[in-house]
Amino acid sequence: MTGGKLRTLLGQNIKLFRSARQISQAVLAEEADISIPFLSEIERGQKWPQPDNLAKIALALNVEVYDLFKPEKLITRDVQGIISKLTNDITKLANESITQINTIVKQSG
Repeated sequence: MTGGKLRTLLGQNIKLFRSARQISQAVLAEEADISIPFLSEIERGQKWPQPDNLAKIALALNVEVYDLFKPEKLITRDVQGIISKLTNDITKLANESITQINTIVKQSG
């Protein structure tokens, strides 16, 4: 894998993990003690973080540094678990809302 492709992979994975945590670049940048523009450049594959910054990013994302370099197909398992949990949570909330609406409709007559 070339350096450019590796940089792109790193950026995509950081963005993927950040999105999975549902946090903004601003929040991640603050937690990792780096600037927002620098994080944005990393996510776009334009800049390489120094090892200490890479470690801070991984820590802020609650992943290991090597997870940030995994090809997409390997990360998919982690993301699938997150998607599955979110889907279950959304379905549960939707069902609860429907039940509440039905109760209100019945009460109003």
